[in-house]
Amino acid sequence: MLDKNEAVAIFTEAGALLQGHFRLTSGRHSDQYMQCAQVLKYPDKTEQLARHLAEAFQDDAVELVVGPAMGGIIVSYEVARQLKVPGIFTERENGQMALRRGFTIQPGQRVLVVEDVVTTGGSVQEVMDVVRAAGGQVVGVGVLVDRSGGKVDFGVKTQAVLTMDIQSWEPEQCPLCAEGKLPVVKPGSRSL
Repeated sequence: MLDKNEAVAIFTEAGALLQGHFRLTSGRHSDQYMQCAQVLKYPDKTEQLARHLAEAFQDDAVELVVGPAMGGIIVSYEVARQLKVPGIFTERENGQMALRRGFTIQPGQRVLVVEDVVTTGGSVQEVMDVVRAAGGQVVGVGVLVDRSGGKVDFGVKTQAVLTMDIQSWEPEQCPLCAEGKLPVVKPGSRSL
């Protein structure tokens, strides 16, 4: 298992932790952004991070790993590879998270949900809903970065490689917007 300093070093070396004025997928604003795509482009770093999650769930009889597109695709693949189980992903279809491309979840199947970054946990919760609607059993949630400082509760075993308490604000309460010095940037994969 990686300790916090080792995890921070991996993200920092990859240039994944950004400073500025950002609009998060949740709609909230922040002065920091974790661009996991910058670390996930390195297979060796991805393998290290995913190993941390796979080790945390190795005794949970995981049968399938599922992550949301885009951020969870590489994470689900690599965690699944290390657990020696299939890995799939969900996608948005008409604004709703769904299984596509012929992916299925069997009734009773033990599923680990993974994601690159969580702030409010909305995307993870949507994936959990898809898993449960298909009859699967969510046995845990694994994330590379928990930006909530551990405040998000999914109601199942949860493991983060790195937990950070990165401050975020509703747009109307954002001090960066009030200052008006930095334009807001939406660096993620989903536009609002």
